[in-house]
Amino acid sequence: MLYFDHCASTPPYDEVVDTFAEVMKAHYANPSSIHRAGTEADKLIARSRALLAEQFGVKPEEWLFTSGGTESNNLAIKGAARQFKSRGNHLITTRIEHASVNDAFGQLEQEGFRVTYLPVNSTGHIDLDQLSSSITDETILVSIMHVNNEVGSIQPIAEIGKLLSAYPRILFHVDAVQSIGKLPVKPREWGIDLLSGSAHKLRGPKGIGYLYVREGLQLQPLQSGGSQERGMRAGTQNVPGIVASAKALRMAMQAEEQTRSRMYALRDKLIQHAAMHIPELKLNGSEDAALMAPHIVHFSYPGMKPEVIVHMLEQHGAIVSTKSACSSKDNKPSRVLLAMGANSEHAAGGIRISFGDEHSEQDIDKLAEMLRRTVAQLKPLERSRF
Repeated sequence: MLYFDHCASTPPYDEVVDTFAEVMKAHYANPSSIHRAGTEADKLIARSRALLAEQFGVKPEEWLFTSGGTESNNLAIKGAARQFKSRGNHLITTRIEHASVNDAFGQLEQEGFRVTYLPVNSTGHIDLDQLSSSITDETILVSIMHVNNEVGSIQPIAEIGKLLSAYPRILFHVDAVQSIGKLPVKPREWGIDLLSGSAHKLRGPKGIGYLYVREGLQLQPLQSGGSQERGMRAGTQNVPGIVASAKALRMAMQAEEQTRSRMYALRDKLIQHAAMHIPELKLNGSEDAALMAPHIVHFSYPGMKPEVIVHMLEQHGAIVSTKSACSSKDNKPSRVLLAMGANSEHAAGGIRISFGDEHSEQDIDKLAEMLRRTVAQLKPLERSRF
């Protein structure tokens, strides 16, 4: 089987699996315990935190470990909004955020916060002027994802950070779950206060997330019961997961530039093949590499249920997905595609192809042929609807 669902989860590096097993066997003590075994486990966490800091050019104490990207997003958004609600009650985000961000803002609205959801254009990008005009004296948080997890659009995070630098009371959160290890991510240089990541999106273990919290910034915890992670994330730390995730991050970021170049070439190859040989598939987003992430290609087959395409491709030997794994089991049209201006038929027929550093041009050729055969098999079904 050819696995093209890297946005949902990635195959872990062999070295990461070995590290996880080694640490789990040898360092099972609670890192909060004061005896030697606990201290040794705590030192492993400290080294992992320092490794993260080195990769991003920030301080070790600015990184927290969580259970994943969803928790990182929730802690950043809810923790910041609740901690600084005395400053104001206005929050800004976009209409195409991951469910963990979108739903967090929905919950905050129920608590009395006012949220502005910025629209996007047909390629999935916000307008900086609209962001600027949405800011009020009550605005305390702006949360905008770096790379959209469904179609791959890249938001101008550096420009947003520059815009927000004129508003020192506004915090800037970035969901970088789909960009870390694929694109440059520079929290300090871009004026980011909070940044979320997830290990299993870059060939690390599941159950581990990262959250950059700028020095001097305190968040209201989501859970209480311990002083771990600067008092912002109570709970016994997952030592083997943390160590293995740090290793995966280092490996991914060291190969980032080379991997990015290869994946853009694969993306272009797949898009051009579809344009020439499978006109039924409509590209969502843009062909322009400057606007889109290197590892995501999103097509729609209007009028055809995406799960039919997914299961038929699986029979041919390729694994792809429909939309975000967190939302893939509902039958509603894609919220992201609707926000980009697609009609309901177009938005209901999307498939997401996401690949990684293990894929080759030959893999893309095989996938393209599988797509062609699948669409050819489905065309009679499409005609039978009319």
